[in-house]
Amino acid sequence: MKLKVLHSEEVHVRIDRVRGKNVSVFGMARSGMAIAKLLKNLGASVFLTEKKAETDLSSVIIELRIEGIEYEAGGHTEKAIEHKDYLVISPGIPTDIPLLVKAKEEGIPVFSEIEVAYWLSEAQVVGITGSNGKTTTTTLVGEILKEDERECRVAGNIGVPFSKVVQDVSSGGIIVLELSSFQLELIEEFKPKISAILNITPDHLDRYPDLRSYTDAKLRLLENQTEEDFAVLNWDDPVTSKLAPLSRAKSVFFSTKNELKAGSYVKNGNLVFQQNGKSEEIIAIEDIRIKGPHNLSNSAAACAICGILGVKTESMEKALGRFKGVEHRLEEVAIIDQKRFVNDSKATNVDSLYYALLSIKEPILLIAGGRDKGGDFNRLKELIQRKVKGLILLGESKEKIKNTFGDLVPSYFVDSLEEGIKLAFQKAEKGDCVLLSPACASFDMFKNYEERGRVFKDAVLSLKKERDD
Repeated sequence: MKLKVLHSEEVHVRIDRVRGKNVSVFGMARSGMAIAKLLKNLGASVFLTEKKAETDLSSVIIELRIEGIEYEAGGHTEKAIEHKDYLVISPGIPTDIPLLVKAKEEGIPVFSEIEVAYWLSEAQVVGITGSNGKTTTTTLVGEILKEDERECRVAGNIGVPFSKVVQDVSSGGIIVLELSSFQLELIEEFKPKISAILNITPDHLDRYPDLRSYTDAKLRLLENQTEEDFAVLNWDDPVTSKLAPLSRAKSVFFSTKNELKAGSYVKNGNLVFQQNGKSEEIIAIEDIRIKGPHNLSNSAAACAICGILGVKTESMEKALGRFKGVEHRLEEVAIIDQKRFVNDSKATNVDSLYYALLSIKEPILLIAGGRDKGGDFNRLKELIQRKVKGLILLGESKEKIKNTFGDLVPSYFVDSLEEGIKLAFQKAEKGDCVLLSPACASFDMFKNYEERGRVFKDAVLSLKKERDD
């Protein structure tokens, strides 16, 4: 099914691509369930396939039976591709599994959840990607738009599937999407009015053969945009600063280090947005509630996006002054015996840990490790030596991390996060910070980074209660 490229003046809601179609959805996680229910409600015959055993999916199976959606669990079988008009895959499903390879060979189209949801959206779309800062920037844009009283929903890789909100926003509204490289791999028509690429650094090299392949997946965000659209790019990033010639969209840059002719940037201690020769001060940097150099960059990106959308300066200022950040990202959990505990479970790559270390002023007891994503830990050596007084390591990558930093700081292995918190508390002195910033994926020990963060917070609060008693 080769899709017709639709121009911006055309309505792209395409119920005809759903009603009466036979569709398989791969994956029973959040996005898979959301798109399956949406397609079923709009008249498709839907089959859902999952590799996990049915015994591990009890609540999901109940939901599917209520919805009347046919399914299989315990592995993807030929039934998932027989007599299907197209397939939709969740972001966590690798595109090279044998059944999907066979489907493509047989000419069965395979799309991502965001592609299919886009067919059904009336709203204007803002798409935000990057190796780091996606969730914070996406959430912040949503908060600014709410402050400006815009009709808006925030969705995508942030935890709420695009297909879950697509029917909730009118043609006058805006859907702000956080987008991962996985979600962008299988788009065909998806075209945001405003795209933003915050940065590109090595990540997910456990899935991609090299940095170029990972970068190419990110750049798909730009490929369908036209001269009527906007691409928001990071002037300070060596990769994204060179992307403008690759896009037909109008380029708008953001920077925290350089004054720009147009876009958002820092000048005389203020965040500024300039467009069409007119410059407006938004907020003093010291008044932005979320701190750290990475969050200043995220704030500049959010202001560039909202400036393009014509958001009032006062709305940006109020939201930036009030926004506390997102859960699991440099989130202070508690102070116990003058030792501060910070949850940065969302730091799933080396660059995220780099920015976390820059943001913490106290001496650090660092809890790190998990499933390695192919990152280069060597670039952290100077920061680790300067800011970290002890490493508490867990998960599959603990040996690799110790081999990298073991001669710089004391390192300790633990078998659980709870054990790591107790050990960190013992090793920390008053005025220190115990920081969970794993620099790795969570899947070796947890369902996702959110579960890892919740376990950390529960264990810290339990320790606090013990000490208070």
